[in-house]
Amino acid sequence: MTHFLFDVDGTLTNPREPINPEFSKFFGKWVVDVQSNGDEVFLVTGSDKPKTLTQVGSPLYRLMNGVYQNCGNQLFIRNSLIYQSKWAISAHLRLDLLILAERSPWFNKAEQKIEERAGMANFSTIGRTATPEQRKAYALWDNATKEREQNAEWLSLRYPKLQFDVGGEISTDIYPKGKDKSQVLNHMKEKTVFFGDKCEQGGNDHTIAHGADKFHQVNGWKETMFVIGSYYG
Repeated sequence: MTHFLFDVDGTLTNPREPINPEFSKFFGKWVVDVQSNGDEVFLVTGSDKPKTLTQVGSPLYRLMNGVYQNCGNQLFIRNSLIYQSKWAISAHLRLDLLILAERSPWFNKAEQKIEERAGMANFSTIGRTATPEQRKAYALWDNATKEREQNAEWLSLRYPKLQFDVGGEISTDIYPKGKDKSQVLNHMKEKTVFFGDKCEQGGNDHTIAHGADKFHQVNGWKETMFVIGSYYG
């Protein structure tokens, strides 16, 4: 048996956008074919369930053998919650994150700097409510300035028991060490193949990608579609 594991943002969809209808149909058919051969398909995303549902839709969500939300800190199977982690950020960490957001030189900021999720938190200096245009502009700026990488390094020194990984276009994922996406692999007994867009060092797909038996670093759903069709069709 092979377990196919897919990130969502930047892998099956554009960041925070609904899945492309053509790709959704292609991917759904592929999942059914894979499952008929005795293999399994899972989603492994840093987002919570409501966001994932808005992106992939309920039919595709329920088709999966399981969906690991919040970097593996929640597992849903057919819409039923199987387990979740209870960790939450401390008051000191919350204050440090708000100070970093306030001091950020990025000029065009939105609301909701911190989003608490089951077993993890998501931090963004620009703000989680940023528009798609603001997100793209910040992503280009961050790629040049490395603000998220620098913040993650500084926070790692202050909180050595926690892990800070760059994820998506604008944010950083925070969780206890070892409670990142790689924890999903502990539930897989046979071959694992992972697809993700942040498999580089410091990305929130890095640990699961390099812990899996095989991984594909992709840049968007079109590349995912190509790899699936070329190697696993």
